Amino acid sequence: MMKVIIAEDQSMLRGALSALLDLEDDIEVIGQAENGSKALDLILQLSPDLCLLDIEMPEMTGLDVAEKLQELKHPCRVIILTTFSRAGYFQRAIRAGAYGYLLKDAPVSELGEALRRVNEGGRAISPELSMSFWQTANPLTDREQEVLGRLARGLSVKEIASELFLSYGTVRNYVSEIIQKLEAKNRIDAISIAEKMGWLG
Repeated sequence: MMKVIIAEDQSMLRGALSALLDLEDDIEVIGQAENGSKALDLILQLSPDLCLLDIEMPEMTGLDVAEKLQELKHPCRVIILTTFSRAGYFQRAIRAGAYGYLLKDAPVSELGEALRRVNEGGRAISPELSMSFWQTANPLTDREQEVLGRLARGLSVKEIASELFLSYGTVRNYVSEIIQKLEAKNRIDAISIAEKMGWLG
């Protein structure tokens, strides 16, 4: 039996989702939250297998909650449920370790299947979204991908400069540019983001 928490600020939609999912033989909704802060409290208190998080909620967004769970290394698997098909939201959700990204108007049968897939370790992305999102343009140039690929293999800036016949300063500039373009905290974060998005050279 999959234990699920639903976080959605619209009470009618939250109640309907909960009632419909409870009809599934292998799904039990163990908690509902009207904002992100309460959702996080419930997840930490009840340890569900999965949580369905709306993106735009008061106090904390669904993406904020996903990022906090990732930071805490919490085993609950996140599925983002949204009306927004923005590539930026999708990328942030993937970086926060979300296993699913689904549209709210999807049929409940599709939602149930998505929950099962994620519970088994797979990913679930609404078909209408997946192609456009995965094809999001890579912001890195070919040279930046080469540099990042070598960073990922553990090479130092000095070693990369030698291998690519560039100056130390040039490679360092490339690294700064990569971190900025990927909105990463540091080199390690940049490598992680690029790996998840399939942008490593």
